[in-house]
Amino acid sequence: MLKNSLALPQLDERAATERVIELMAIPGKSCEEWQVVQHLIRELKQAGVPASAIHVDQVFQKSPAKGTVGNLIVTLPGTMRGPRRLLMAHLDTVPLAVGSEPFRRFREIRSANPQTALGGDNRSGVAVVLTAIIEILKQKLPYPPLTLFFPVQEEIGLNGARYVNLSKLGNPKLCFNWDGGAADSVCIGATGAFDLEIEIEGIASHAGVHPEDGVSAIVIAGMAIADLQKNGYHGLIVKGKSRGTSNIGVISGGDATNVVTSLVKLRGEVRSHDRNFRKRLVAEFEMAFLRAVRAVKNKAGRQGKLHFKSTLKYEPFCLRENEPCVQAAIEAIRLVGLDPTTKISNGGLDANWLSERGLPTVTLGAGQKNVHTTEESLDLDAFMTGCQVGLLLASAWQPPATSR
Repeated sequence: MLKNSLALPQLDERAATERVIELMAIPGKSCEEWQVVQHLIRELKQAGVPASAIHVDQVFQKSPAKGTVGNLIVTLPGTMRGPRRLLMAHLDTVPLAVGSEPFRRFREIRSANPQTALGGDNRSGVAVVLTAIIEILKQKLPYPPLTLFFPVQEEIGLNGARYVNLSKLGNPKLCFNWDGGAADSVCIGATGAFDLEIEIEGIASHAGVHPEDGVSAIVIAGMAIADLQKNGYHGLIVKGKSRGTSNIGVISGGDATNVVTSLVKLRGEVRSHDRNFRKRLVAEFEMAFLRAVRAVKNKAGRQGKLHFKSTLKYEPFCLRENEPCVQAAIEAIRLVGLDPTTKISNGGLDANWLSERGLPTVTLGAGQKNVHTTEESLDLDAFMTGCQVGLLLASAWQPPATSR
């Protein structure tokens, strides 16, 4: 509950609760956000947003993941002068949230389906942005020029934010993203990441009759991973003052126990806030796999082959605390009676790509807990505070001069 005694703009908490529950129940994993886009368009029009202000782009045509629908973008001229503000929250959920059955118990929301995540990441953020414009229009509050941005495919590479045509966003000067947990948290930076695709070609042979004729791709993969682990390049990585993380998350290969495996595919990632160190981690991975390939030979002296590909997932960023969007977020959190704290994230955010592309973007919380797990929940008090902060930022609300 809000602790500040200032006469802040009112918030219909019951409607906001019903709104977020309804949003979390809509399936919409990455690349399949169509239903939630249609739901939001209906809600926006019902609230009084003109159809001419609502646009769905074709960003899925640029995305390497393709998909069924693009970003939802709403641009409004505002009723008062001021720099354009952008409020955003990504539409997609992780696959684990499909089938969510959100229900309220006291001041918390969970999924009644024990096999699913809740989908608070990031439907609670979507609900914050939607609630802000609904309350502004319902209460006829003055507001500056606004852009509401609902990107797709955040969970699989921040694709909606990465490939959006920036001209469609209306040249915003202050950008706010909801995709975090605590309502008093102001995320001013995040790590960068490379995706790794690794393919090892071995040499097949009969594993019982002539195993010495083969080169096992599985053995090569195992040696490379053991090399990375031994030398401190897998998991949490600390080399002097440089820090990062890495992970091999997917391995596939082989289809019979009596055949020396000739092909193994692996997928992994490396992350670091330091761009140069992150490139070094990619190089260390490639060298470890090359060493393993050269170390495994069959009786004829033949060895396997390595196909190694690294793809930039997102660049790191770190905003200065005097950045206008950061200062506006801090002030809004103070107005609702909390003490704001700034942080740097080790995960990727849509803010990574907007900031990299020239739109400094701060990320705020909406009450999500234990995201991407079946233990996920939404703290309703934190969610309501997030909605109140969203309303203040969307309306550029300031307390009366006598209250300062």
